[in-house]
Amino acid sequence: MSQITESQMKKISVAKVVLNMGVGKSGEPIEKAKLALNQIAGQKPSQRFAKATQRDWGVHKGEPIGVAVTLRRKPALELIKRLFAAKGNQINGSSFDEFGNLSFGIKEHIDIPGVKYDPLVGILGLDVSISLQRPGFNIRFRSKHKTSVGKHHRISSQEAKEFLKREFGIEVL
Repeated sequence: MSQITESQMKKISVAKVVLNMGVGKSGEPIEKAKLALNQIAGQKPSQRFAKATQRDWGVHKGEPIGVAVTLRRKPALELIKRLFAAKGNQINGSSFDEFGNLSFGIKEHIDIPGVKYDPLVGILGLDVSISLQRPGFNIRFRSKHKTSVGKHHRISSQEAKEFLKREFGIEVL
């Protein structure tokens, strides 16, 4: 009897997890968002700056308006479990794109297990983006002979949903 084995090149893994808090103002709100993201991820967040001036909102080009942190490898996998627990292990099917990425929001950061309410920070919402990859995806970024990932090697939304169900036990609505 011969068993059908899946190719090593078809195995899906988590590339990175990006947590983003857009507060829209510089100063004290940015500092609060930094504290909250540091508490969630255990890693120092970086600032994100306005790309253009928006007079109606009082935002100037180059002004810090948000913070983000990127996690990879083992810390990312541990955080994903906590983030899915905050969503009740249920994710909407429309949160997936056609390239195997997943994005969703969390309305209150204190819903994440292990995060306690801090009166200095308050309650903030955040956006979560999870990027999936296969071996060989780095051909997009190498310095010599960059090229795109072939259409049969890309991760479809259905493959991404099956991977997350299998690895993290989430339910896709």
